[in-house]
Amino acid sequence: MFELKWLYELIIMVYCLSLIGYFIDFIQNNRKANRIAFWLLSMVWVLQTFFLLSQMLLNSNFPIATIYDGLYFYSWILVTFSLVINRLFRVDFFVFFTNVLGFFMMMLHIFSRAQHDATEQALRLVSELLVTHITLAMVSYGFFTFSCIFSVMYLLQYRLLKEKKWSKRLMRLGDLGQLDGLSYIAVVLGVPLLLIAILLGFVWGYISGDTVYIIDSKTVGSIIVLMVYLVYLFMRVVKGYQGRTMALYNTGAFLFLLVNFFLFGTLSNFHFL
Repeated sequence: MFELKWLYELIIMVYCLSLIGYFIDFIQNNRKANRIAFWLLSMVWVLQTFFLLSQMLLNSNFPIATIYDGLYFYSWILVTFSLVINRLFRVDFFVFFTNVLGFFMMMLHIFSRAQHDATEQALRLVSELLVTHITLAMVSYGFFTFSCIFSVMYLLQYRLLKEKKWSKRLMRLGDLGQLDGLSYIAVVLGVPLLLIAILLGFVWGYISGDTVYIIDSKTVGSIIVLMVYLVYLFMRVVKGYQGRTMALYNTGAFLFLLVNFFLFGTLSNFHFL
């Protein structure tokens, strides 16, 4: 697959400069560095989007079928939603924490090129249904990622308050109630998307005639991930749990999601993502 190598390298460079700006703001409470970092991150989004569209035009399909493409799209999702959330809610440090993970995904994207090259030809004719299945799954993972980051920020804020370590940095982490609420909303959005993605995966397997292994590691893992987050919603809505308990549970749920994405995906008989 033809790639605009210079554009990809520019994305990495600008992304790195943006993270440096956010890190300076994190350490020194430098609002000028924060503003510069935000506009650099906005530039990253523009370049990422252009790169994504160029690959769609060059290959006549949506580049998301392999783990190579999936990691890039995951990074794009994190950048997109972090910019939107930052504008809507003004939660300091959220963009920084989110895009540390997003930059890590970009690095994994580079290292997975060898696997991508080996599988690209076999996956060139991907149906629209499969693309929808993968896209919804990746977007749901994005929401679960945001939810986990809010939970981690909640736990950090909770600990600092308990230890009475008052500082400007403490206030910039955000209000406990706001962090708890945003974490819950992200799960509410992620669960139905993951459910639909799983159902579409079974439908695609049936229509395409491919053998769908019900006991495949990735299939089972994805169903368990969905059930774990359904339990989260049950505890939150029915039982009324909230705060630190749910933040700890949510963090553990996300760790299992990562195990499913990386480990179970590798062991899968037919999943590449």
